[in-house]
Amino acid sequence: MKLRDFLVIGAIAGFAACSEPYKATDTSVVVAPDGTVTSFHNQYPNASNVVWTRYDAAVVPIDWELAGWSAMDNNDYLVRFDMDNENYYAWYDDSGNWIGTAYVVKDVKSLPEAVSKAVYDKYSGYTISTVNREFQKDRMVYEIEAKNANNSRVKLLVDGNGNIIKEKVKS
Repeated sequence: MKLRDFLVIGAIAGFAACSEPYKATDTSVVVAPDGTVTSFHNQYPNASNVVWTRYDAAVVPIDWELAGWSAMDNNDYLVRFDMDNENYYAWYDDSGNWIGTAYVVKDVKSLPEAVSKAVYDKYSGYTISTVNREFQKDRMVYEIEAKNANNSRVKLLVDGNGNIIKEKVKS
């Protein structure tokens, strides 16, 4: 068995064992083009447990529309990896260009004070239920979902300074 085959099988096993809230439903691991893989390794040299799949809009852990990221299709790539004790997701287009990266913020208390304050000032009575930290070439933002006792929900895109960039209210 070739080393590459062994690594792909190991990656599949590692991905299947993962119990994080967001998983690709398409378990077919793909081999991304060399240029894309090189770009990824240059950007994330400390990544481990790297698994490449095709982009699937049904399994994106972020609100693509809220985030305002470039449109993607099934010719593009999702790479799931571990780094700094976090589970990351990164997206690359079919030309190997990086679109963005995200990870789930496990501890809401770790949010910058300005971010928490912005949410609770505008939406008092709401509790933050999920947070994703998202990176793009020109910005870093938090995608926050919050709900109140009446089960009304809001999704916010907030920068690190507490500025609410976008919001979606769901009643």
